Amino acid sequence: MRLLGNLIWLLFGGLATGIGWWVAGLLAAITIIGIPFAIAAFRIGTFSFWPFGREVVDRPERDEARKLLILLGNIVWILLGGIWLALAHLFFALLLAITIIGIPFAVQHLKLAQLSLTPYGKMIVVRA
Repeated sequence: MRLLGNLIWLLFGGLATGIGWWVAGLLAAITIIGIPFAIAAFRIGTFSFWPFGREVVDRPERDEARKLLILLGNIVWILLGGIWLALAHLFFALLLAITIIGIPFAVQHLKLAQLSLTPYGKMIVVRA
Protein backbone atom coordinates (compact mmCIF):
# COMPACT_ATOMS: atom_id res chain seq x y z
CA MET A 1 0.00 0.00 0.00
CA ARG A 2 2.91 2.35 0.74
CA LEU A 3 4.31 1.79 -2.74
CA LEU A 4 0.99 2.65 -4.35
CA GLY A 5 0.64 5.74 -2.18
CA ASN A 6 4.14 6.88 -3.08
CA LEU A 7 3.57 6.34 -6.80
CA ILE A 8 0.32 8.33 -6.73
CA TRP A 9 2.10 10.92 -4.61
CA LEU A 10 4.68 11.50 -7.35
CA LEU A 11 1.86 12.45 -9.73
CA PHE A 12 0.19 14.80 -7.24
CA GLY A 13 3.14 17.12 -6.72
CA GLY A 14 5.75 14.94 -5.06
CA LEU A 15 7.95 14.86 -8.14
CA ALA A 16 7.84 18.63 -8.63
CA THR A 17 8.49 19.48 -4.99
CA GLY A 18 11.21 16.84 -4.67
CA ILE A 19 12.99 18.33 -7.66
CA GLY A 20 12.52 21.77 -6.09
CA TRP A 21 14.23 20.57 -2.94
CA TRP A 22 17.11 19.08 -4.91
CA VAL A 23 17.56 22.26 -6.95
CA ALA A 24 17.68 24.23 -3.70
CA GLY A 25 20.26 21.75 -2.42
CA LEU A 26 22.40 22.17 -5.53
CA LEU A 27 22.24 25.95 -5.25
CA ALA A 28 23.21 25.79 -1.58
CA ALA A 29 26.08 23.39 -2.29
CA ILE A 30 27.80 25.90 -4.59
CA THR A 31 29.37 27.61 -1.58
CA ILE A 32 31.14 26.05 1.37
CA ILE A 33 28.89 27.92 3.79
CA GLY A 34 25.80 26.45 2.10
CA ILE A 35 26.80 22.80 2.43
CA PRO A 36 24.84 22.22 5.69
CA PHE A 37 21.79 23.71 3.99
CA ALA A 38 22.36 21.49 0.95
CA ILE A 39 22.50 18.37 3.10
CA ALA A 40 19.19 19.28 4.72
CA ALA A 41 17.62 20.06 1.34
CA PHE A 42 18.71 16.73 -0.17
CA ARG A 43 17.45 14.82 2.88
CA ILE A 44 14.05 16.50 2.77
CA GLY A 45 13.93 16.27 -1.03
CA THR A 46 14.33 12.51 -0.79
CA PHE A 47 11.57 12.46 1.83
CA SER A 48 9.43 14.54 -0.51
CA PHE A 49 9.79 11.91 -3.24
CA TRP A 50 8.77 8.97 -0.97
CA PRO A 51 6.86 10.27 2.09
CA PHE A 52 4.54 7.35 2.80
CA GLY A 53 5.94 4.95 5.37
CA ARG A 54 8.14 7.67 6.88
CA GLU A 55 7.53 10.45 9.35
CA VAL A 56 9.25 13.56 10.66
CA VAL A 57 10.04 13.71 14.36
CA ASP A 58 11.82 16.22 16.56
CA ARG A 59 15.44 15.38 17.26
CA PRO A 60 15.99 15.33 21.03
CA GLU A 61 18.47 18.04 21.96
CA ARG A 62 19.67 18.51 25.50
CA ASP A 63 22.43 21.03 24.87
CA GLU A 64 21.29 24.67 24.95
CA ALA A 65 24.05 25.78 22.57
CA ARG A 66 22.89 23.21 20.01
CA LYS A 67 19.31 24.48 20.34
CA LEU A 68 20.53 28.00 19.61
CA LEU A 69 22.40 26.82 16.50
CA ILE A 70 19.26 25.00 15.32
CA LEU A 71 17.21 28.17 15.81
CA LEU A 72 19.73 30.30 13.91
CA GLY A 73 19.96 27.72 11.12
CA ASN A 74 16.17 27.66 10.77
CA ILE A 75 16.00 31.47 10.61
CA VAL A 76 18.67 31.62 7.90
CA TRP A 77 16.94 28.75 6.07
CA ILE A 78 13.60 30.57 6.02
CA LEU A 79 15.20 33.74 4.68
CA LEU A 80 17.23 31.99 1.96
CA GLY A 81 14.54 29.84 0.44
CA GLY A 82 12.49 27.88 2.91
CA ILE A 83 9.56 30.22 2.50
CA TRP A 84 9.37 29.53 -1.25
CA LEU A 85 9.48 25.77 -0.80
CA ALA A 86 6.79 26.02 1.87
CA LEU A 87 4.62 28.06 -0.50
CA ALA A 88 5.04 25.40 -3.20
CA HIS A 89 3.81 22.74 -0.77
CA LEU A 90 0.89 24.96 0.27
CA PHE A 91 -0.03 25.47 -3.39
CA PHE A 92 -0.17 21.72 -4.02
CA ALA A 93 -2.06 21.18 -0.75
CA LEU A 94 -4.76 23.65 -1.80
CA LEU A 95 -5.09 22.03 -5.21
CA LEU A 96 -5.38 18.54 -3.74
CA ALA A 97 -7.77 19.50 -0.95
CA ILE A 98 -10.46 20.23 -3.54
CA THR A 99 -11.15 16.52 -4.03
CA ILE A 100 -11.84 13.82 -1.45
CA ILE A 101 -9.23 11.53 -2.97
CA GLY A 102 -6.59 14.25 -2.74
CA ILE A 103 -7.08 15.07 0.95
CA PRO A 104 -4.47 12.58 2.28
CA PHE A 105 -1.96 13.97 -0.20
CA ALA A 106 -2.87 17.53 0.78
CA VAL A 107 -2.20 16.67 4.41
CA GLN A 108 1.24 15.32 3.43
CA HIS A 109 1.99 18.55 1.58
CA LEU A 110 1.02 20.55 4.67
CA LYS A 111 3.46 18.49 6.75
CA LEU A 112 6.17 19.15 4.19
CA ALA A 113 5.32 22.86 4.21
CA GLN A 114 5.87 22.95 7.95
CA LEU A 115 9.14 21.05 7.55
CA SER A 116 10.16 23.50 4.81
CA LEU A 117 10.15 26.32 7.31
CA THR A 118 12.09 24.57 10.10
CA PRO A 119 14.16 21.64 8.80
CA TYR A 120 16.85 21.74 11.48
CA GLY A 121 16.19 19.87 14.68
CA LYS A 122 14.08 17.31 12.81
CA MET A 123 14.83 13.80 11.60
CA ILE A 124 13.03 11.48 9.22
CA VAL A 125 12.34 7.96 10.48
CA VAL A 126 10.75 4.90 8.90
CA ARG A 127 7.44 3.90 10.46
CA ALA A 128 7.01 0.29 11.44
